[in-house]
Amino acid sequence: MKSKVVLITGGSSGLGKAIGIYLTDKGYIVYGTTRDKLKYPDFDAFPLLEMDVCKPDTITLAINELLRTENRLDVLINNAGVGITGPLEETPHLEILKAFDTNFNGPLHVIKAVLPQMRRQKSGLVINITSIAGYMGLPYRGIYSATKGALGTITETLRLETKTFGIHFTTLAPGDFATNIAAGRYHAPLEKVSVYKDNYAKTLKSIDTDVDNGGDPIEVAKKIHYIVKQKSPKVHYTVGSTLQRFSIFLKGVLPGKWFEKLLDNHTR
Repeated sequence: MKSKVVLITGGSSGLGKAIGIYLTDKGYIVYGTTRDKLKYPDFDAFPLLEMDVCKPDTITLAINELLRTENRLDVLINNAGVGITGPLEETPHLEILKAFDTNFNGPLHVIKAVLPQMRRQKSGLVINITSIAGYMGLPYRGIYSATKGALGTITETLRLETKTFGIHFTTLAPGDFATNIAAGRYHAPLEKVSVYKDNYAKTLKSIDTDVDNGGDPIEVAKKIHYIVKQKSPKVHYTVGSTLQRFSIFLKGVLPGKWFEKLLDNHTR
């Protein structure tokens, strides 16, 4: 049986790199993407294609390059994304738009670019990496939650629209994992005169601690491998600590104000 061809956006570091290495070791033909290949001259874990998910012309070039070599694409993993924190009132709207452009519009651009090939093949799997944060409106992380929540919802739409073509869509929502995501995260300035100063400062410290103490990215890679092997993937999957995954269940069963109180107590 011929090895499946996998494309991972944001594959040069963090979760994307961990997923790519794991799938390569399992015998898959893996390609990753990065905005600037020159930054990774010694990267040899798997081939990197130059792509900026916010620039459709670079997506077209990268997909065409992959197809010229492999003549097929079996799995797309939309992993590229950015973090953003801040009180909503004080977060520059340009930064909000940038976050949506990368985390929501970006995956849609890539999906639109690969769907024609997957239709020709009459097969394909798209895994959109969302976040457990996308299931709830977290204080000072609301924009990030909104981008990932929107991606999860649109995945449900795409499942229904493309299933007659033999294409499967699903999401994987990770919790906190030890990666370099903090290095590229936008933080709204912590202003001394801000009415949100104290609570925002506590949240920033908590976020960094959670990432530093997060799980091993290999757990995400293993979950991706599990999903890829499914003949008919579920709508949504999660991976993370028991408490993080259980929070989604609690939101579904508790009265709204009860869950809000739990969330408020946990994030202060």
